[in-house]
Amino acid sequence: MSLMNNLSTSMISSSSSAFLAPTSFNARTRSVSVPLKSLNIVKCVSTPQEQQTAYKTKVSRNANIAKLQAGYLFPEVARRRAAHLLKYPNAQVISLGIGDTTEPIPDVITSAMAKKSHALSTLEGYSGYGAEQGEKAVRAALASTFYGNLGIEEDDIFVSDGAKCDISRLQVVFGSNVTMAVQDPSYPAYVDSSVIMGQTGQFQKDVEKYANIEYMRCTPENGFFPDLSTVARTDIIFFCSPNNPTGAAATREQLTQLVQFAKDNGSIIVYDSAYALYMSDENPRSIFEIPGAKEVAIETASFSKYAGFTGVRLGWTVVPKQLLFSDGFPVAKDFNRIVCTCFNGASNISQAGGLACLSPEGLQAMQEVIGFYKENTKIIVETFNSLGFKVYGGQNAPYVWVHFPGRNSWDVFSEILEKTHIVTTPGSGFGPGGEGFIRVSAFGHRENVLEACRRFKQLYN
Repeated sequence: MSLMNNLSTSMISSSSSAFLAPTSFNARTRSVSVPLKSLNIVKCVSTPQEQQTAYKTKVSRNANIAKLQAGYLFPEVARRRAAHLLKYPNAQVISLGIGDTTEPIPDVITSAMAKKSHALSTLEGYSGYGAEQGEKAVRAALASTFYGNLGIEEDDIFVSDGAKCDISRLQVVFGSNVTMAVQDPSYPAYVDSSVIMGQTGQFQKDVEKYANIEYMRCTPENGFFPDLSTVARTDIIFFCSPNNPTGAAATREQLTQLVQFAKDNGSIIVYDSAYALYMSDENPRSIFEIPGAKEVAIETASFSKYAGFTGVRLGWTVVPKQLLFSDGFPVAKDFNRIVCTCFNGASNISQAGGLACLSPEGLQAMQEVIGFYKENTKIIVETFNSLGFKVYGGQNAPYVWVHFPGRNSWDVFSEILEKTHIVTTPGSGFGPGGEGFIRVSAFGHRENVLEACRRFKQLYN
């Protein structure tokens, strides 16, 4: 990818006060000069609020949704980005916050989707509703590509419109009368979906936690793997490796401990492996590499960060037939019931793309895309290391977890946005264990990543 050669020479000084909230800025910070305009910039604008009406229905609001605190993390980040653009309409804002892919989908994949799309305009190629569980060819290809020697069969795999959607479908399967545990910090969809389902108590502001959730603290001191001897028994354990946001990947020994912990407690692990192909270390890429995992674990995954399918939408969830509820009923049968009730199956065009992803040429193309983002990650890690920060992640995931000791995460987010026009993600948005950290995403065009790192150096050098 060629670098941007001609950035605009128009400069602004952004040394004004903190964005949206008072902030005690670190003495190390500097004013940063940034280009006013550049390519590939999307401006968000706010829309007028609907006029309030005096009429109200007699339907009560869902009390569980009312428990949620503010907005979901990433729309809140986007809202603050939009407000910043209103304040600085000509600023070149670089987004390294929300983990959205930026590079084109490889041609070998889009060609397959285009072919399928055109076939739908012919009598011979048209197809309507497909199997809710996914096309047989896609399920078979997923089984052979990712689970070849692990005892996972194609009918254990449910193709979907993404891992995030399947997390909510799984929550419907589990219902409101279960207890759950999450890594702290962790992807916020686990906690928020649990709150919506009624699995939790009220939000406790003094500790920044919901009651009835077991927060498994993951810190640099414990290698971002929880001390399971201190974790209370829960029905469901959400676990992501490589982890979003910390970038940490669990070792084979650690996952063996986790599986045994689940067996000892009769729990079900929901294992999020959305970043498995980013793994550089020799760690398991699937929970089913661990003996006995099929009796206690579900795995969810996605093409989003492998092939740039964040907009195309295609993922899958593995529910082994060996996984049983306490009464002996297969979990997969209940999940199938929910899928058939709530979902009409993944797009046939998306599934054509997924099948192309799993071809030898598609797998090679995905590895090249992943390699590009991993190179971005290396650039970001080296930048923050050179500035003297403690940096975690980056080796096995497209996220860099940067420590700002003693600082409020939203204050750091605002400081960086106000002074450099770079969007990051505040660590506290991933749970109380993320306070004092920010997450920097490696999803970005190379020229934007290089420019962002230049601004980071100006600010903190």
